[in-house]
Amino acid sequence: MDFSSFKAYDIRGVYQENFDESLAADVARAMATFLHATAIVIGHDIRSSSPSIHKAMKDALNNMGVNTYDIGLCGSEMVYFASSNLEVEGGIMITASHNPKNYNGIKLVRKNAVPIGSDSGLLGIKDIINSKKNLKYASDILGKNEQVDISSTYINHLMSYSNPEKLAPLKIVTNAGNGCAGPYLDMLETKLPFEFIKLNNFPDADFPNDVPNPMLIEQQKIVGSAVIENNADFGIAWDSDFDRCFFFDENGRFIDGYYLVGLLAEHFIKDNPGERIVYEPRVVWNTEEIIDQYQGKPILSKSGHAFIKRKMKEENAIFGGEMSGHYYFRNFSYADSGMIPWIIIAEILSVSGKSFSQLINNRIESFPASGEINFKVRDTAKVITELKNQYKDANQINEIDGISMEFEDWRFNVRASNTEPLLRLNIETKNNTQLVTAKVEELSHFIVSV
Repeated sequence: MDFSSFKAYDIRGVYQENFDESLAADVARAMATFLHATAIVIGHDIRSSSPSIHKAMKDALNNMGVNTYDIGLCGSEMVYFASSNLEVEGGIMITASHNPKNYNGIKLVRKNAVPIGSDSGLLGIKDIINSKKNLKYASDILGKNEQVDISSTYINHLMSYSNPEKLAPLKIVTNAGNGCAGPYLDMLETKLPFEFIKLNNFPDADFPNDVPNPMLIEQQKIVGSAVIENNADFGIAWDSDFDRCFFFDENGRFIDGYYLVGLLAEHFIKDNPGERIVYEPRVVWNTEEIIDQYQGKPILSKSGHAFIKRKMKEENAIFGGEMSGHYYFRNFSYADSGMIPWIIIAEILSVSGKSFSQLINNRIESFPASGEINFKVRDTAKVITELKNQYKDANQINEIDGISMEFEDWRFNVRASNTEPLLRLNIETKNNTQLVTAKVEELSHFIVSV
């Protein structure tokens, strides 16, 4: 059997090449076996292959005696939410997130949105499929399937992160990318005083306006231009399953997720000094300064949602964030949400009376960063070792995730991707954009020469 679709955090591949209904059904059976499950919640994204994969997994579970709660078309975070609010042992989300429309995949969680990744059960599920050990195909008593609408409970939970009395009538451009965010944005619209300019709001499996990946420059230009044309206060874009959100200021400028981590951390610890904030090592100085300023407690974690969620739970952290657009919340079962962040940002803007750029410019100027730069290399471990030798005079070295090397006025992190055969480089400085440019050129040349 082809297991190339099994990744570090999920299962994802090209539909009918290395991922199909047969594999999905086996994953469902193996997951239920692994968790000793009696009930599992299941949802899916908009992709044309999702309904048949959804049916294959649901039927496989019911035939082996496991009850299923079907929440239908949804975002990944809704499966996380349902896994914490329904009597189930786990949750299944059928999605390939920001990948092209010919891809599909599966995200798995235990009860209370605890992720199942390669180091927390996914390899065990793979072994069960491979060996067929204890894999149950049929039961004398069939499981029941129940369609459940959790949308109103979910929307009410989202609203708990803001105070409607503090919200100003902001104008917001949104781009759902023809993914799953649109219907839930429509529900939120009825409860919020905002004027929305909605782009690609209707779910469409053909992704007629290109793949919903807001990290692509051409996708960013669409939202940025719309913000300017409509004189909006800010813009938001989501990927297909809306577990990530991306921001644009009133000038249409894309704001790196790094600076949103700091802004959201400030929101949570300003009135709650001593609370823990979890962050990752790719870029850190801005986040650490804000946590220190507001007397929070910084907790560094390896990058990746499985690691961030685990660390947050261990530390009972109130908030966690990654520069990739994943933001995690204690009151959301330590899970990531693409809806909660923009609601909070809207309240921050409303209360401050400042524009988005006024809130963020000083942070960007104080800690300019390169953004993530990807390299295809033959041997990632060798490159990291060579970098460690080349820059051995660093003031501080951290190897929690790849290698981070810190100097007086600049630092870098380089790490192997958990999801792609790439080496990822991030550089940041203190008040020196020219140094960022110089160090990007210097390290890029070194990496490709190894």
